[in-house]
Amino acid sequence: MLAITETAAEAIKSLTADAELPDGGGLRIASTEEDQGLELSLAAQPVESDTVLTGDGVTVFLETSAAQVLDDKVLDVQPVETPQGEELRFAIGPQAEPSPES
Repeated sequence: MLAITETAAEAIKSLTADAELPDGGGLRIASTEEDQGLELSLAAQPVESDTVLTGDGVTVFLETSAAQVLDDKVLDVQPVETPQGEELRFAIGPQAEPSPES
């Protein structure tokens, strides 16, 4: 299941509050055309087939194909330098491997 960092959760909270989404609204991640990546958008509610993740005060809707791709990933926010200055952008990375027990 997709993991969401605390930093990403704070960014999602900020985005959904600024957009004045209704209760239950959240960030939706959908797969675009094959091999074209993922699309993030704000949604008032999930599509019927979406997987809904909730926790830490945020709601994320995963389109079926996106849920499969992101099953073992983590959603984070990272600073990126742009000509206009530093921006924060969502980033997808691998989840940390569990450490072997001694």
